[in-house]
Amino acid sequence: MYIIAGLGNPGKEYEGTRHNVGFSVIDELADKYNISVDTAKHKGMIGKGVIEGEKVILVKPMTYMNLSGECIREVMEYYKADIEDLIVVFDDISLEPGKLRLRPKGSAGGHNGIKNIIAQLGSDGFKRVKFGVGDKPKGWDLADWVLGRFPKEADKTLADARVRACEAVVCMMQEGITSAMNQYNG
Repeated sequence: MYIIAGLGNPGKEYEGTRHNVGFSVIDELADKYNISVDTAKHKGMIGKGVIEGEKVILVKPMTYMNLSGECIREVMEYYKADIEDLIVVFDDISLEPGKLRLRPKGSAGGHNGIKNIIAQLGSDGFKRVKFGVGDKPKGWDLADWVLGRFPKEADKTLADARVRACEAVVCMMQEGITSAMNQYNG
């Protein structure tokens, strides 16, 4: 069984922001595979289902980004999941909007949500899908940038990237992280 967590912030005011691309990928997976992410549990919204023959738990932490690890730790403990079965989808300012970068593990890279997950789990050994949101313009505050919305002209690029991110997650489950990285990084 895989735990697939998308990071973001709860609430209408954060919908469509750069920081919430993880939530949008979970929503895309839920729609495609007919999984209802509607159970409030473990400080998050979760949905159980099957993706291409694999049992999955889709997770959207409701703890706000910087405490995402609290929800993910509770889910991991409850389902007795191994760190190798966790896939986290989140925003990355070092990538152009819509670009993906998959990683088998690693540091937080300055991302507070990932930093909290590593602290809560005591490990950085989980798979990641980094979803590019672009770097903040000179003079901008980082929080204002990631909590801002994409320009309308990015809609198609982002929609295509969400589909590719979902395909990358499925590839990670079916073919492994190395194959997925070879196909989707870049």
